Amino acid sequence: MAWPKSVTETYPSHHKVMEYIRSYECKFQLLKYIKLNSLVLGVEYLGATEGEIMSWEQWSGNGTAFGTGKDGGWRITVKDLKEVGNTQVFQVDFLILCIGRHSGTPNIPEFSANGPELFKGKILHSLDYSYMDNVAHFVKGKHVTIVGSGKSAFDIAAEVAKPCTIIYRTKHWLVHKSSIWGVDLSYFYLNRISQLLLHKPGEGFLRYMLATALSPLRWAISKVIETYFKWSIPLQKHGMVPDYSFSFAMSSCSIAMLPEGFYNRVDDGSIILKKSKAFNFSNDGIILQDRNETIKSDIVILATGFRGDQKLRDIFTANWCRKIAAGSPDTASPLYRECIHPRIPQLAIVGYSESLTNIYASERMANWVAHFLAGGFKLPSVTCMEKSVAEWAKYKNIYNGKYFRRSCISTVNIWLNDLLCQDIGCNPKRKKGFLAEWFQPYGPADYAGLH
Repeated sequence: MAWPKSVTETYPSHHKVMEYIRSYECKFQLLKYIKLNSLVLGVEYLGATEGEIMSWEQWSGNGTAFGTGKDGGWRITVKDLKEVGNTQVFQVDFLILCIGRHSGTPNIPEFSANGPELFKGKILHSLDYSYMDNVAHFVKGKHVTIVGSGKSAFDIAAEVAKPCTIIYRTKHWLVHKSSIWGVDLSYFYLNRISQLLLHKPGEGFLRYMLATALSPLRWAISKVIETYFKWSIPLQKHGMVPDYSFSFAMSSCSIAMLPEGFYNRVDDGSIILKKSKAFNFSNDGIILQDRNETIKSDIVILATGFRGDQKLRDIFTANWCRKIAAGSPDTASPLYRECIHPRIPQLAIVGYSESLTNIYASERMANWVAHFLAGGFKLPSVTCMEKSVAEWAKYKNIYNGKYFRRSCISTVNIWLNDLLCQDIGCNPKRKKGFLAEWFQPYGPADYAGLH
């Protein structure tokens, strides 16, 4: 469904996104298929034992969505949040997890001493903040400190600035627009020609050599973009130039849009930036350990992200699923085509991997899963899937670095979409004409009506 003509900006506000989702639901009457006010307590696989599953050469026994059909499926235990004591159990033949990464299980810093128990004020996570209706009343007359340096931290600071203080450890590329000198960044990172500049999972020898030869060009593009943003945003003035390249920010999903007028508020003192590697609490605020400085605070907001890996593990009741679902401390979640775990049958995970536009990436994966459920194709052997997963893990370790757990696919979105299209039997080249195919950025509209 197309966006309404009234939405003209490239990055609509969250209010407009919500309105679009509501209108989508109304048009297709989806609400009757959605059970609200429900908490999934756990999911459990029924059928084959762990030993039998691990011995299978084909996913689910035969490489199809529903397996051999011998008592396989999932039991879902659901708690009704409106009716106390009401718990329901559902049994399904195939389960799709769309639980995302940025909700549910907050990432709370750990303290060996002088932790939150000392603080006499209010401590909350950005998740709790997002549920508030009257933020202005909550922060009125209070000293607010925000911990974090990502999109949520900057957005909250822009909203509550009275003044407020941001405590950050890592500087990120938060930019005020998605273009440089009138040229959209998608022309540098989201078209086919840009795919030639970086190594891709399972790319083959010729593509590998080409990407290696073109790596200086990729470096030069990154430097030009960095120069533009350092010139157009007062990053150097405020000591906020990141320690990593812009290209790395794009490939690791470490980039975000800056709130309007953010650095104007830093200049007038409404927002105070403080860098610190570690902090702990006192009765009346936060102590920056490496600066020997105390920040007086009444409210501390932890914009420290989420534990998406832990949330994914916790939804499974069986230990063997918990152990393998989200990978290990050194690896990302091992998902074939970013959707299917090679060792967990009759289950798909959609929307766990990140991209620059998550809705766009998730839509492609959902379309692939729908074709799979309809019997449009079979999965390769478990060994082949695990080989593919290993190749993607190698890519993530190189281009996502320490953020590999995000499973960011932003700069290889076209590469992944090509594989998804090939699986379902449609042409992966979606543009009209040679120049358009290679130089125009790819986006959601290119995959409209995909069959």
